[in-house]
Amino acid sequence: MDRLDRAFGKQIRREIPLARYTAARVGGPAEVLLEVRSANELAQAVSLLWEEGLDFLLLGGGSNVLVSDAGLRSVVLLNRARKVRFNTAAQPPTIWAESGTNLGLVARQAALRGLSGLEWAAGIPGTVGGAVYGNAGAHGSDMAGNLLVAEILHCMELRQGQASVREKWDMEKLQLSYRSSVIKRSPGKAVILAALLRLQQGDPAAIEAKMDELVAYRRRTQPPGASMGSMFKNPPGDFAGRLIEAAGLKGLTVGAAQISGVHANFFLNLGKASAADVAALIRQARQAVLDRFGIELELEIEMLGEW
Repeated sequence: MDRLDRAFGKQIRREIPLARYTAARVGGPAEVLLEVRSANELAQAVSLLWEEGLDFLLLGGGSNVLVSDAGLRSVVLLNRARKVRFNTAAQPPTIWAESGTNLGLVARQAALRGLSGLEWAAGIPGTVGGAVYGNAGAHGSDMAGNLLVAEILHCMELRQGQASVREKWDMEKLQLSYRSSVIKRSPGKAVILAALLRLQQGDPAAIEAKMDELVAYRRRTQPPGASMGSMFKNPPGDFAGRLIEAAGLKGLTVGAAQISGVHANFFLNLGKASAADVAALIRQARQAVLDRFGIELELEIEMLGEW
């Protein structure tokens, strides 16, 4: 920690509740919280942590994660790297964005410039890095349809220790699949620094109209309030929300956590829910769907910390 303290000083805080940094507003404290403000700072911090053999977690928008009430006994890197560059003259037009940039905001900025292709991302609360990490998607589209390359820092094992290597990974190397990537499947081995996205020229008014339509649909079909986003992946040929609702669990409450009455694949914090409340709902939903349909639901979110 001495090297990290010397490098980042006042950007480091200790025993900070993570509930304020997660979309569901639940989660215990981080032993160490370091806010990084650029891709270069993120790379520097991760390299130091790998060299010192210290555990760390990268946190962006705080969606798709459930942090335990005990918190995280590790370094949490709060990713605030948000630089964005548009290249409207390229063929196709591109957006380069650091991994801490809000994806929904990038989509709106693209629309203002007459760039189409990210309409599906309007209203998504996560970051560009998180979207690549989990191949985020909506309305039949996902990051795999936009991504050209991602700038990656990965840990290379050497005979005498290890080295941090900064590279550009294409789609083949990233191995994006349904709500997953090779980076997500190999935790701690690599981090996403930035991404280059492909778009198309379009009519700004038509793009805005499409985004407004998709946002309106999202508001009609998904509940407002504090949640992690979709709790479970959709099983092949079906929908997790339909299965949970058919199992009779829509509206079920444990403590101050609830399976939404609007969409059963969203679990809400009604005010002062604990992570344990949400975890109890997860167990009940999985068991009920397994008992009734013989289907074992797979989490889309990640459960972090001790359970």
